[in-house]
Amino acid sequence: MESLKKTLPGLLLCLVLAVPSWLLGHAFPVIGGPVFAILAGMLVALILHDKTPFRAGIAFTSKKVLQYAVILLGFGLNLSQIAQVGLLSLPIICTTITMSLLIAFLLRKRLAMPANVSVLVGVGSSICGGSAIAATAPVIGADDDEIAQSISVIFLFNILAALFFPTLGGVLGMSNEGFGLFAGTAINDTSSVTAAASTWDTLHGTGGSVLAYATIVKLTRTLAIIPITLALAFWRTWQVKRGGQVSNGSFELKKIFPFFILFFVLASILTTVATVAGVDPAVFQPFKELSKFFIILAMAAIGLNTDLVKLIKNGSKPIFMGACCWAGITAASLVMQHLEGLL
Repeated sequence: MESLKKTLPGLLLCLVLAVPSWLLGHAFPVIGGPVFAILAGMLVALILHDKTPFRAGIAFTSKKVLQYAVILLGFGLNLSQIAQVGLLSLPIICTTITMSLLIAFLLRKRLAMPANVSVLVGVGSSICGGSAIAATAPVIGADDDEIAQSISVIFLFNILAALFFPTLGGVLGMSNEGFGLFAGTAINDTSSVTAAASTWDTLHGTGGSVLAYATIVKLTRTLAIIPITLALAFWRTWQVKRGGQVSNGSFELKKIFPFFILFFVLASILTTVATVAGVDPAVFQPFKELSKFFIILAMAAIGLNTDLVKLIKNGSKPIFMGACCWAGITAASLVMQHLEGLL
């Protein structure tokens, strides 16, 4: 009860910011609710000088609620559907992910950037934007400033891609299937993939087929969250053990290894088995929507813990890294499509 009393004020403050952000995200899907929430949190943090009464609830929301959001995200992944439609895009997806992570790794030392920001920008650029950052941040122990910085970078290039990719695809003479692959493999966030593919459908009168195809490709790409977060988890666990910070007890291991990722995988498997068995996919829709809202709730908490002045001051290097990752992913997607004869 005492813990609830400490947590409730901060949780309610995050909720007050999350609800209008969720509504604005529906009104402006290219921007998205998480971006509105993190901006709202940062603005409130500027005028809320004493956060002591809210601190426990903000910490709970930015950490635990974020993990719950990732678990629920698994209910949006039907592995059998992805296996049927998404396999064609798998070589392109693997190439673009590798390219982004390699660029982030190489630039980290050149730019003298924090390792966590580099990982989050690389993973966010290569997999699925905010969702990938949400899944990866607890695994590598990223703080709220690092998460906010990474989300801001991903948001910038999501907007640019949604605006310019349909025109670029037209200039390059892409087929409908080619643009669906391009949008699904080279645009970070699902909302921006949807915006770009919908624009293409409208311009070319395809009846929504490109949107459907790009969405499946994007879902296939989202699956990369599983191996990458698990690899990062084992790497971090090994690093901590090597440093002598972990004994052979299971309690310490629970603090380091992100077991919520395993629940995410189980949710994906459960969704797949149930759908194959004939369960209506609409049954899982509330879990998917709740996952999106939990991410918005957590982003509001992260915004409240973020120093806006520091974020702006240190923003140039992450933006440059994000631009390089974005350019590398775009080039890799186009080259791979050309090699496979899909353009």
